[in-house]
Amino acid sequence: MKVLHFGRYYSQHFGGTESHVRSLLDCLQHHILVTNVVANETCRTEVVRRGEYDIHKIASIGTVAGTSLCPTMPYHVRKLCQQEHYDILHLHFPDPMSHLAYSFLPGKTKLVISWHSDIIRQKKQLAIYRPFLNHIVAKADAIIAATPRHFSSSTQMYACQDPLRKHVVPYGVDLHRFAKSEQTLKGAERLKEKYRGRKIIFAIGRHVYYKGYEYLIRAMQKVADDAILILGGVGPKTPELKLLAADLGLAEKVAFPGRIPDDELPHYYHGCELFCMPSIEPSEAFGLVQLEAMACGKPIVCCELNNGVTYVNRSAKTGLVVPPRNAEALAQAINELLANEQQCNAYGQEAYERVCREFTLKRMTEGTLAVYNKIF
Repeated sequence: MKVLHFGRYYSQHFGGTESHVRSLLDCLQHHILVTNVVANETCRTEVVRRGEYDIHKIASIGTVAGTSLCPTMPYHVRKLCQQEHYDILHLHFPDPMSHLAYSFLPGKTKLVISWHSDIIRQKKQLAIYRPFLNHIVAKADAIIAATPRHFSSSTQMYACQDPLRKHVVPYGVDLHRFAKSEQTLKGAERLKEKYRGRKIIFAIGRHVYYKGYEYLIRAMQKVADDAILILGGVGPKTPELKLLAADLGLAEKVAFPGRIPDDELPHYYHGCELFCMPSIEPSEAFGLVQLEAMACGKPIVCCELNNGVTYVNRSAKTGLVVPPRNAEALAQAINELLANEQQCNAYGQEAYERVCREFTLKRMTEGTLAVYNKIF
């Protein structure tokens, strides 16, 4: 079986969707032939080899409304399909560019759509795009979502009324990567020493509008003085977030380490007391970072977005859930966990057991292959 994925991007600045596609293809390559087509960050087309599969990075001339402009993508995709004769085309939505490229192909190949989230911010563009979106959703042979709530909370998937075409395949996390190794625990200890043994609240992600990091920074005004927030990642809002921390007099309570190398990331998860994902918009439909923290046995504090985010983190079981855009509620939840080590550990243990039961690479791989085999 040959499957062509449209994975949006491939770079060191992965978002959640791109990280999922990378993990999925790394697993699928051992079972079937896969290829990934993405938008490049430069005006150049190149092919990158990863393991046993190729990633075709198509020249981009920029982005509009969050969508890469790759004028030659339809041509390259059509050429690839003529050469390889793929059995299945797998699109990862939202991504209008891959949708456009797909529309130039003959309609004989089976179509799978992974629905990662609705389009939230680009409301004007969505009004124009929606008829085309409805058409491709109605046409898809299968639609995959990571949780049942992706289907129940979506306002843009109604064109698929057939429940037999809807499939829940949870995202998976590499448990081995986040296991307690001697190296990881030493790294966590060095982190503790760097911050003088203070209790660490960890958060990481792209610094963009829907992540809600400004509310987490404001919450630190009311968090216990022996705690520190380590906010990893970078993005367009980084200067604004740093300025906010400085203006609030939180220079000693909020640290900005920048982009954290992949091999050091487990040190931060194991070194923290809890993980916080304060996202405020349903653009955050799952939060892979929650799985990473759970794989390290850490409790989660997140916001109620009525979607997959709180399907993953279950309030009063694997962590705590608070209303979005509420710094006081974030502070209260964080303080509750920091003040009660027994509760903190109990939530962390339940989080670890949950990720081991439901969110493994094995389950993700087998679930995806089952969808392919059903429509093939």
